[in-house]
Amino acid sequence: MYRYVLKRLLMMIPVLIGISVIIFTIISLAPGNPGRLILGERASPEAVSELNAQLGFYDPLPVRYVNYMANALRGDFGQSWRTGGNVADEIMNRFPTTLLLSVLVVSFVSVTAIPLGVMAALKKDSVADGIGMIVALVFIAIPTFWLGLMLMLVFSLHLNLLPATGSERLVNFILPTITVSALSIAQIMRMTRSSMLEVLRQDYIRTAIAKGAENKTVIWRHAIRNALLPVITTMGVNFGYTLGGSVLTETVFGMAGIGTLLLAAIRSQDVPVVMGCVLLMSFLFSAVTLLVDLSYGVIDPRIKAQYSGIRR
Repeated sequence: MYRYVLKRLLMMIPVLIGISVIIFTIISLAPGNPGRLILGERASPEAVSELNAQLGFYDPLPVRYVNYMANALRGDFGQSWRTGGNVADEIMNRFPTTLLLSVLVVSFVSVTAIPLGVMAALKKDSVADGIGMIVALVFIAIPTFWLGLMLMLVFSLHLNLLPATGSERLVNFILPTITVSALSIAQIMRMTRSSMLEVLRQDYIRTAIAKGAENKTVIWRHAIRNALLPVITTMGVNFGYTLGGSVLTETVFGMAGIGTLLLAAIRSQDVPVVMGCVLLMSFLFSAVTLLVDLSYGVIDPRIKAQYSGIRR
């Protein structure tokens, strides 16, 4: 197990380097002038040129990348060209909002989509199964930003039950959580149903039932555990995407998260902030993927045995 974890951690290094090279190259080749952005339009050309020289703007691209990564490894992600603040501080001020939204989304999806998918599989071809599949298809077809606007229109403007914007209180996260969760609920519900139906057709399930095991025991102790493997993979990917910042949702609901910070940085070509956000998102996504892989061993003992190097 430890060797596997170490191997996966080492594999994250080239992934992060490759992502950083691609993003840094794209942003650096885009037209822009950091000295002019920082000093403003009224600054003299001499002052702008001097500041660009201090920032290393005139250095070759490989030199700029190496210097940036060397500082980043020491925890120094530079200063924002747009605000002048420390990039690490700006990201950490926004990250709790995105993290809380991600946790709420995953929790809400888990307690709704998985039970509904299991029920739909156990009641295959029933009226409840048909209604559930229709609702799932509707949620998949609805654009996220449109759903967010409709929720704001109904629950904030007409009913005046929930706040439309902000992220200061927990109640502010209710509408964004529902908005982000809608698509994931539909996907996870359909996947749970399909996976559960496939597992229920397996020989060991029929054997357990033929030996007189109770249906509840067979379903909850055997079928669901095996059916959850692909579901956990999808949920882990969705969690990683949400941690990366739900740009549309955070923008619609006016939330001060990583998504809105990254969007503002891209618009202003604020390279240090963009790089800091991308590196954080890449690391978190890789870490979530590793945790998902390790969770397989908890659910399926056969996978745990492979991790531990046990031959049977």
